[in-house]
Amino acid sequence: MNKKIQTKAVDHMFEAILTLENKEDCYRFFEDLCTVNELLSISQRYEVASMLKQKHTYLEIAEKTGASTATISRVNRSLIYGNDGYELAFSRLGLP
Repeated sequence: MNKKIQTKAVDHMFEAILTLENKEDCYRFFEDLCTVNELLSISQRYEVASMLKQKHTYLEIAEKTGASTATISRVNRSLIYGNDGYELAFSRLGLP
């Protein structure tokens, strides 16, 4: 884990996120926390990760998500060299 992000403020935010119980709670919280563009960017990266996991090509991913090849490459590096956060979420959602 990146020690730079492990702060009391980040811990406090994650504790708040862990109290959310459903999608409606998430929409309400994240619409207040993030700008529309931030939320769309985060969801785009998650969609890119999912498509990379399913072995889609960069071109297919770019066409479907609108993500740049730089974004796709960054997400791919996270899948390969990251902290397995995407894998954890995919596994818990029962995704291949």
